Amino acid sequence: MEFFERLFSFLAFNLEDLPYVIITLVIAFSVHEFAHAYVAYKFGDPTAKNEGRLTLNPAVHLDPIGTLLLLIAGFGWARPVPVNRFRLTNPRLGGVLISLAGPVSNLLLALIGGAFQFFILSIGSDGMAMAMLYNFFYMFTFLNVVLFVFNLLPLPPLDGYRIIEDLVSNDVRAKMTQFEAYGTIIFLVLVLIDPLYEMTIGPILRNGIGFVFTNIQYFFASLFLG
Repeated sequence: MEFFERLFSFLAFNLEDLPYVIITLVIAFSVHEFAHAYVAYKFGDPTAKNEGRLTLNPAVHLDPIGTLLLLIAGFGWARPVPVNRFRLTNPRLGGVLISLAGPVSNLLLALIGGAFQFFILSIGSDGMAMAMLYNFFYMFTFLNVVLFVFNLLPLPPLDGYRIIEDLVSNDVRAKMTQFEAYGTIIFLVLVLIDPLYEMTIGPILRNGIGFVFTNIQYFFASLFLG
């Protein structure tokens, strides 16, 4: 085991947690992108549906490089769902809800994971199988909270930025579009350079993730364990 731990030491997660992480990310990314596609379709844009993205099939949603980077660096991405704003019945409202659908889907998955996590504790079953199930749902809950908070950051190309883009006036939106490419570069710099990360989005992420995750844990602990 020590040999494999050294071999895979570049991974952002412990080797023993890797199966839980992979399963969680496959589900979380697929549901996230499906949610975008579904809301877009409901608002009149069939672009994602026509490209086969209105599905929970992971094969059409996962980006190989984005998934690999998530395992190695702790951040990554899935394939973005194509949206044609000109085909939306209500472009401004539709745009906001389409962008919001992805993070909200991860929050719902986190709630489901938390419920199963504390249900397992409440029935008090021992054994390796139950311990593995508990560890999986703990990781499932935590990673979906991470994706929920992370995607709400107001930086391109994240959903939080898209939400702001649809809330501002058309003039401001046009100016944001002009600088979007630079914003993406700034985002990558902030994520990849530790001192800048710790001075900017690092504390926001830690506090946001801690707040949401702790409250999910507290809620279901109170519900199932009293």
